Formats: sequence, structure tokens, C-alpha cells
Amino acid sequence: MAPATMRDSFFGDLVYHLSGHRYFQHPEDLPGFTIPTPPRSHKSSRSVTPTRDVETSSRPDDEESRLPEGEKTRLPRVDSDQGTIVVPEPTERAAAHQKAREVEEGDLERERMKDAVQQEMSESLIVEWYSANDPEDPQNWSFRKKSFVTFEICLLTFSIYIGSAIYSPGIGQIAEQFGVSETAGTLGLTLFVAGYGVGPMFLSPLSELPQLGRTTVYILSLALFVVLQVPTALSKNLGALLPLRFVAGFAGSPALATGGASLSDMWAPEYRAVVIGLWSVAAVSGPVLGPLLGGFATQGERWTWTIWMLLWLGGATLALLVALLPETSASALLYRRARRLRRVLRDARLKSAGEIEAEHMGVRDVAMMTLVRPFVLMLVEPIVAFWNVYIALVYGILYIFIESFRVVFVEKHGFNLGENGLAFLGLFCGAVITYAFFAPYALRVLKPHFVNNTFVPEMRLPIAFVGSVLLPISMFWFGWTSSASVHWIVPIIASAFFSAGTYMLFQAGLNYLSDCYPRYVASVLAGNDFFRSMVGAAFPLFSTAFFHNLGVGPACSILGGIAILMLPIPWIMYRYGARIRSWSKYAD
Repeated sequence: MAPATMRDSFFGDLVYHLSGHRYFQHPEDLPGFTIPTPPRSHKSSRSVTPTRDVETSSRPDDEESRLPEGEKTRLPRVDSDQGTIVVPEPTERAAAHQKAREVEEGDLERERMKDAVQQEMSESLIVEWYSANDPEDPQNWSFRKKSFVTFEICLLTFSIYIGSAIYSPGIGQIAEQFGVSETAGTLGLTLFVAGYGVGPMFLSPLSELPQLGRTTVYILSLALFVVLQVPTALSKNLGALLPLRFVAGFAGSPALATGGASLSDMWAPEYRAVVIGLWSVAAVSGPVLGPLLGGFATQGERWTWTIWMLLWLGGATLALLVALLPETSASALLYRRARRLRRVLRDARLKSAGEIEAEHMGVRDVAMMTLVRPFVLMLVEPIVAFWNVYIALVYGILYIFIESFRVVFVEKHGFNLGENGLAFLGLFCGAVITYAFFAPYALRVLKPHFVNNTFVPEMRLPIAFVGSVLLPISMFWFGWTSSASVHWIVPIIASAFFSAGTYMLFQAGLNYLSDCYPRYVASVLAGNDFFRSMVGAAFPLFSTAFFHNLGVGPACSILGGIAILMLPIPWIMYRYGARIRSWSKYAD
């Protein structure tokens, strides 16, 4: 595993090119290499083929694109009236409707671009996987290699996400040192969150370019993130600190939006819920464990140590990933193979499909995909709008929790900063325990539907039923047991139920959106990330005053009441989601 893993890493690819292709060689570089010829009647279901939509290439786990052409009009759906699964028979009318809908979505310029892509495809020799068992296809990697790369993606995500909340214990010292209010000091937290909400709109599409791939974007953005921690820790005023925090969040954002895509590159659809669920635990652990590490660092030294710890963690992660994080994007791997074959065989017609598509994608197409379409979908699609609001609310409450723990446990229970950080372990334990139940559920309940091709998006939602109920319960529980007269363990237990509900809602909501809009998943998830990050960035600014002015109990009751108002959303989507999707020209 190690040689191939290092060969396909950022370091290995750099050495390969700098050495004139003498080190970290690929099979195509060896003497006597000939292209393996697969059976004429066989075509790998994982080969890269021309896509029907520019944005489809950003969905590595698009189950529809894996089906034979004749099967695409027979995808199963839920009969919302009878609650049963129906597989319609293919008809010419359905095929015509599908084609008409595709034409309606594109303008003339886009259709011309598609024609140009198809024309070049017909004139080129398309480089695909050599066989269904090609060892370079990430789907065919060994379980051990997939698990190791999954660990690396989780570590990268944790190393960035912890950068938000690790800052929060030092807010008081920052306000004192720079002579500003604590609200102004809190801007260092909110701007970091805003940065990693805005960043994916611009940086994540770069990972879909076959000329770059995911690993190059991860490494370069993480390197910038690490370097920025030095001037941040040395800042002498708030005017210098705040822009650096925003840029750091912006630079670290690609992994937060694309990590799930990296995992989908490797794992088959029936296992993705489990591995992406594990990745979500790593994401939750960042803002949850950040106050724990930051609290002891601030108490023992100064607030600058929270930034130095972020530098050390990010630097260690960078060193590991530079050497041992292989490229996972099939589009990028096939592009590299095409380049090698063109050089070895001296045939300029050898190209990968992703390479041809990228060459014909203009600035307008990229802008539409990343900056315009996320907001269009959020405004015109009820499913997207409701889930964005719901998940943004949950995300905002999570960051209110990060700030409110200081009010509850420091002011009321007399905890020091380090002990206050330990109180966040309730949130961490709730997420871990929930995943321990979620993973077997995904394998036992969801996996058979993927295997039998009977899966429909609404099957994601039952866990959201539980999460939607746990969220308001935990809010009322936490709020009315936070007084000094109640033992501190009681609100900590309540926080564990909050993280359990949050985890379930995130897993159900984000996966449901991805399944409903496979052709536009990049836009849908980018818009969701932007919307929830903006809400998450705003909530901490008023959280301390919110709890001081109203009291913890009434304040949490207001949040719990809002959660109750949002509670019907997953139930409505489960009952009527299929019907709502049938009205949409974007949903599949």
C-alpha cells in the first residue's frame, strides 16, 4: 500500500515530474508497456464517460450516472399516497419528457458547449480504466488503504474545524489586551466561520478540475492555512487579527465542503453513509473539542497559545498529507494517465473525458455553477429552502452552545477555563454514541436498498424524526437545569442529547439533499454550507447578551420553541417529498 499511496500523493507526483519521470514511476513508464484491452462487450460501470450536464462531474457518487442509459427513466420513487415503492416502466413519453426538461434547463450557448464536447469526444481516444478491476481506480483500493485515506480526510477536517472554537476561550483576554468589548473579540470566531462558509463557493470547484484534483487543492490551501497562524498569533491589534482569521477560514474551507466527495470517490454507495457519518463525527469534534484544548491553553499561558496549537496541529497534518494522501478523484487520475500515455505512445488523441469537459468549460459556466445556481436553487426549490433553514438553525444553536457554556459553567457553576472545556465532552460523547448506533442502522436498513436498486431519497429521513424531537427536548432540558442549584452533570447530559439530535438531522438532511439533486449536488451543498455558516457566524455575536438579558432558561426555551416549529419538516418531506420533487425541473 505505501509505495502506491506515496506515489499518488502531492509529494510523489512532484518528485515524479521533477525527476523527469525516473522516480515513483507508473505502469505506463515501464519498458514494454502495452495498453490492456478489456473484452469488447464489457464496459466498466465506473469508467469516466461523457456527462449530460456540466455539473454532473462534481458528483462522484451519482448513482443515476452509473445506470445503463435505458435504465435511467426507471428509477424507483415513493408513492406518497400509498407509502410504497414504485418502479415505473420505461416509455417513450418519459424519455421525451426527460430530454425536454434537459433542453429547457440549458441555454443555446450551453447546448453548443455540449455539442463541442461530444464532437471532441468522438474524435479522441478516450482514456478510461483498463478494466473493472483496475487497481488504480479508488473504488478498487484495498479496505486497508481506503480506511487509511478516510482517516486522513477526517484528520484534515478536524484540523480546520477546530480552528473556530479553539479561539473562544481566549476572547476575554483578547478584549482586555486590545481594549475592546467581548462582542468585538467574538468577531475572531464569527469571521473564521464566515470564511469557511464563503471559501467553498470559490475554492471547492477547483478540486473538480482534472488538472488539479482534490489533493493539490487540499495541500495548497492547508499550507496557506498553517502559514497564516503565525501572523495571527503575533497580531498587535484587532484590526490585524480579524482579517487574518477570515482569510484563514477561507483558506481552510475546501476540505470542509469536499471531504465527503473524497470519501465517495473510494467507497461504494452502500457504504458511504457509514464513512461519511464517521467524517461528520470528525467535523463535529472540531468545534466541540476546541474549547477543551483552548481552555487549558488560555488558562496556562495566553490566548496566543490557542493559535500556536492550531499551527502545530495543522503543520503535523500537512506533513502527513503531503507525503501520504493519494489523489482520489477519478477525473484527475485518468487525466494523469492520459498525459502519461500521450508522452509514452506519442499520440495526441489520447485524452480523458474530464479533461475534454474542463477544456470547454468557460468562466460563465463556473460562475453559474458556484455563485448563481446555489442561490437560485435555494429560492425556487422548497426542499432546499426548508432544509437550509433547518440545518442553519441547528448550526447556529451549536455555536450559541459554544458561547453559552461560559455563562452556564463559568459564571454559574464556578468552572475555570480548563474545566469549562471539559464540559464540552458531553457534546462529543453524544455525537460518538449516536454514530455507534447510526452505522449499524445504515448497513442493516439502507445498504440492501442500494444493492437491490430500490433506494429512494426519502429513506434517509427516519433518523431525522428522532433528531427533530431530541433537539427541542435537549434545549428545554439544558436551559432549565443550568442554574447553580442543579448539579453540573445534568445540563452536560442534556448537551449530549443535543449533539445526538444535531448529528441525526445533519446526516439525514445533507444526504437527502444530495440524493434529491444529484446533477446539482455541488450547488446545493455549497449553498447549504454558505447559508448555515453565515447563521453560525452571526449567532455568537449576541449569544452572551441573549443569555444575560433573558436568563438561560427563557433563552433556551425560545430556541426550543423555534425547534418545535421546525419539527414537522422531515415528516412533511417524508410524506410529500416525492410529489414535491416531481414538480421540480432540477430534482431527480
